[in-house]
Amino acid sequence: ELIKVKNRAVWSWYGFYHVAKTEGSFWQWIIANIISGSLTFFIPISYTQQALILAGGILILAAECINTAIERVVDDISTKQRAAAKHAKDAGSAAVAITALATGVVWFIVIVDLLSR
Repeated sequence: ELIKVKNRAVWSWYGFYHVAKTEGSFWQWIIANIISGSLTFFIPISYTQQALILAGGILILAAECINTAIERVVDDISTKQRAAAKHAKDAGSAAVAITALATGVVWFIVIVDLLSR
């Protein structure tokens, strides 16, 4: 069982490394997360609010990894333009956008809460 756990960790690291190496947008989200996450330590918000913002940032990175996986599989199947391929890629991109929007909503509510104190 320990070998299986180790293998899963190694495979996950390879996936993370691949996305970080090949996707510029992944690095944009990492930089956004560094800025966003750092701010949560300097503004007077609750631990719950901080956790929601940090978790949202991590989920954006996860969505970007899933989007990259979809793109790789679609491109591996065929380079030919197909409506289904476009829809799959667009849906993956939408997942990233929706996750980012959710995190933005958390930030918005946190800021409104700060300003109403």
